[in-house]
Amino acid sequence: MEMDASNILHRKQSVYQFLDDAFDIRNETYKGQQYSHIYFVRLHLMRTLIYSITPNWKPNTPVCTVLGLEEGKECIIVGTLYKHMKLKPCILDEYSKERSAIPLVKPHNFVHLDDYLILEDESGRVKLRGDTLMPSIYVTGIVIAVLGKETGAGDFWVDEVLEAGLPDQIERPLNSGEDKYVVFVSGLSIGCTTANPLQFQLLVDHITGHLGDEKEQSIAAEIVHVVIAGNSIEIPSGLLNGQNLASKDQSKLFEPIKELDILLTQIAAGVPIDIMPGPNDPANFSLPQQPLHRCLFPGSSTYNTFRSCTNPHSFQLDDVRFLGTSGQNIDDLDKYSEATDQLEFMERTLKWRHLSPTAPNTLGCYPFTDRDPFFIESCPHVYFVGNQDKYGTRLIKGSEGQLVRLVSIPKFCETGVAVMLNMRNLETHTLCFGTQISS
Repeated sequence: MEMDASNILHRKQSVYQFLDDAFDIRNETYKGQQYSHIYFVRLHLMRTLIYSITPNWKPNTPVCTVLGLEEGKECIIVGTLYKHMKLKPCILDEYSKERSAIPLVKPHNFVHLDDYLILEDESGRVKLRGDTLMPSIYVTGIVIAVLGKETGAGDFWVDEVLEAGLPDQIERPLNSGEDKYVVFVSGLSIGCTTANPLQFQLLVDHITGHLGDEKEQSIAAEIVHVVIAGNSIEIPSGLLNGQNLASKDQSKLFEPIKELDILLTQIAAGVPIDIMPGPNDPANFSLPQQPLHRCLFPGSSTYNTFRSCTNPHSFQLDDVRFLGTSGQNIDDLDKYSEATDQLEFMERTLKWRHLSPTAPNTLGCYPFTDRDPFFIESCPHVYFVGNQDKYGTRLIKGSEGQLVRLVSIPKFCETGVAVMLNMRNLETHTLCFGTQISS
């Protein structure tokens, strides 16, 4: 029986541009570099940028250094914030926990009402006060401008705050072209005791067009790219105790990776796929995490559609620019500041023009000496973050007309939810793969 050629579905294509060069660590060395270098670079970058926009903000107000402040004289100062936190974990507290009979409580969030902010530049530092400056919103490492006056007590009373705002964005035709979809999934956690292999296979079958009726398959044919945003496997912690593994335990260590490679091979055979490392994956711990080694994927890495990428990850499909992380930057902000939801944390990082402002203070990162790769030079059209508790999305607009789609990707192992984004209009919807059978 011959197949009707008119019924054959052809997958749509898109032009891919790889933009991870800024996150590559070449000639990695740890020979006495100090983390002060990355703060100096960040301050120089951000201060130059903020100086260029202060004339439009307050055209007749002088800009001073911390050392050049005069009591009662209104001025603008630009510097790096340091947040003094009463509950911030300290190594001495860890020592006390072991020696003390009373265990110390470890809260999920370390924000306290007594927290306060200090602004620092090369000349000195000054404590900030004022009703317009909310310490709970900010974290250590952000560069901002503040308008105000030095008080008699030596503090700086803040009247207004200026953040860098969204960077420039490349133009993208609005609501034009054809429907093309990108699938985002994170937190597969293959190897977890609660993982459901059937959910994984349903996801793969949907992406590759082996699931559903003709309508479902026609939608699957419009999927042009897949992004896996970290925490793809989960190795039992008991196996990673530094001891030599018995032969029976070695299979437990490698089995999740083999299973992941089988799933990726099925996807890569039909759809381009990017995989990013996460905090639980076999990659370096500090940001930016380098690509998972291709030797882990003997099957999928043979396809030219397979790409092992950094975390953070940046790329462009046709005329849509994407930027995202596996979630560590947002999770750390959630510990040291407060917001209504994860999307608000994401929006702040864009307005601060910095992906990971808490690195290296409370989030591990490589000790760069001549650059800060987390500085956001170009505004993305899509900003995604993986391994979050729930799905969320929001469209934000910048002062220069920039439009950014924020996407919070839930952990697939716990929710069975992936996210589809339409590149034509930046609209998103979820793919839910529930496998529970009702009695």
